[in-house]
Amino acid sequence: MLNSSGDFIALVPNALKIDAAMVHLVDEHIGGVNIFLGLTRGEKNAAGQALLALDYEAYAEMALHQLHDVAKRARAQWSIVKLVIWHRTGRVAVGEPSVLIAVASPHRAEAFAACRFIIDTLKAEAAIWKKEVWADGTHTWVGGG
Repeated sequence: MLNSSGDFIALVPNALKIDAAMVHLVDEHIGGVNIFLGLTRGEKNAAGQALLALDYEAYAEMALHQLHDVAKRARAQWSIVKLVIWHRTGRVAVGEPSVLIAVASPHRAEAFAACRFIIDTLKAEAAIWKKEVWADGTHTWVGGG
C-alpha cells in the first residue's frame, strides 16, 4: 500500500515484478535506483533432499507496521525520494523472488546503503516466517523476526 511518504509497502501473495516496482519509482529527482531481489535458492538438506520451495507466513498487521517503521528509519538516515518494500506470502518456488526492495535516491550511494539497511533490518525484525519444503515432503521452519 502506498503511504504519504511515497513508499509502496506490501505483503504480496503473487509473483514480484521488477517492472511493476519501477513504474512506482519514476521521478525527475532520482539519480540512482538500487533494487534488491531475494530469491529462493536451490539447496539440499542434511538428508540430501532438494529444496522445492519456501512457504512464507506473516502476522500481517504487525509485519506491515514493522516494514513502515523500517522505511521511516531509512528515510531518517538517507535522502530517499521513493521506495518499495514487497514481501511474498505463501509458496515461493526455487528461483522466484520472495522479497523486492527498491530505493530511489538523488545519488546511488544513498540508494545502495538504504537498500542494504532495509533488507538486513527486515530479516532481523519483521514478523515474517519461512518454512523450507523439501522433495521428500518434510519441512523445516527457519528463524525469523
